[in-house]
Amino acid sequence: MTIKSDHWIRRMAAAQGMIEPFEYGQVKANDEGERLISYGTSSYGYDVRCSDEFKVFTNIHSAIVDPKAFDEKSFVDVKSDVCIIPPNSFALARTVEYFRIPRDVLTICLGKSTYARCGIIVNVTPLEPEWEGHVTLEFSNTTNLPAKIYANEGVAQMLFFQSDEVCDVSYRDRQGKYMGQRGVTLPKT
Repeated sequence: MTIKSDHWIRRMAAAQGMIEPFEYGQVKANDEGERLISYGTSSYGYDVRCSDEFKVFTNIHSAIVDPKAFDEKSFVDVKSDVCIIPPNSFALARTVEYFRIPRDVLTICLGKSTYARCGIIVNVTPLEPEWEGHVTLEFSNTTNLPAKIYANEGVAQMLFFQSDEVCDVSYRDRQGKYMGQRGVTLPKT
């Protein structure tokens, strides 16, 4: 298994629509020249953007967090260019980009250092072979202060690992419950 380079990422995005929309280089400023948290293709990865759709965790309904019976009332929907996450809380969001992972590839996501250095942890489970969809992002604010997340800017980096063998059963083959997800997707059982 080997990590894939910028050449491979560009080729797969163009030939197979692996990432849409796709940015061939690193975008570090907007059209007005204002600095952004970078996104796009890097040496050995792809920096994804966060959309402007958020679900911010709230305890106003005193719901129990149960992954087998998740209560949607545990979140408040926010649509904005920024999301403020309360202290010691979290929010869900999604990538701007839609992914189509090849059958012989496993994709791992790591948060960008800009957020990590502020105590904001980005958590994403691996993107399995032949999974496709918008990636649901979890932002954990580990600080005792409110934290800000910027929509349409870089938040995490995807790393692509290609196996020397094709798997027997892919995510698509086993009809995974998060296949083809669009928007911010809550836990399913």
